[in-house]
Amino acid sequence: MTTLILTVAGADRPGLVSAVADAVDAHGGNWENSRLAELAGMFAGVIEVSVAPERVADLQSALRALEGLLAVTVHTGTDAAASADVQRISLTVLGNDRPGIVREVSRVLAEHALSIEDMTTVTKDAAMAGGRLFESTVTATVPSTADIDALRAALEQLATEIQVDISLG
Repeated sequence: MTTLILTVAGADRPGLVSAVADAVDAHGGNWENSRLAELAGMFAGVIEVSVAPERVADLQSALRALEGLLAVTVHTGTDAAASADVQRISLTVLGNDRPGIVREVSRVLAEHALSIEDMTTVTKDAAMAGGRLFESTVTATVPSTADIDALRAALEQLATEIQVDISLG
């Protein structure tokens, strides 16, 4: 089987996921994993599908036919299986919203050679204090050469500098 990674985006309306799922199914594909969301009136997502190699071109054509409903970009995934011995860490970030939080946190992770596997961010009204709150959860893979104590120290320093709480788990 060939793994395809689809990125999709379009004005949010009913039937978008169904249109993609119908195309995948019609070409013998299997919907493996996805992250889909409505953001500011737009629907966007990333979808991993598997399909027989001889059906890839036909599936790509069917997905291109969705243009106008959704913009779909198709990438071929790698067949490298996730290593069972990969260490993962989780971290949460919480604080008053301001520009640059994601940039600063991702910079520290990159400086310590961590790779972000999953990241969710949200801003919401701070009911009791007023203003906006920023919340993020991150799962990252950690190379065997990483110095977790140095990472923890760098995140603690960053939390102080940008005035957020960062919890490393």
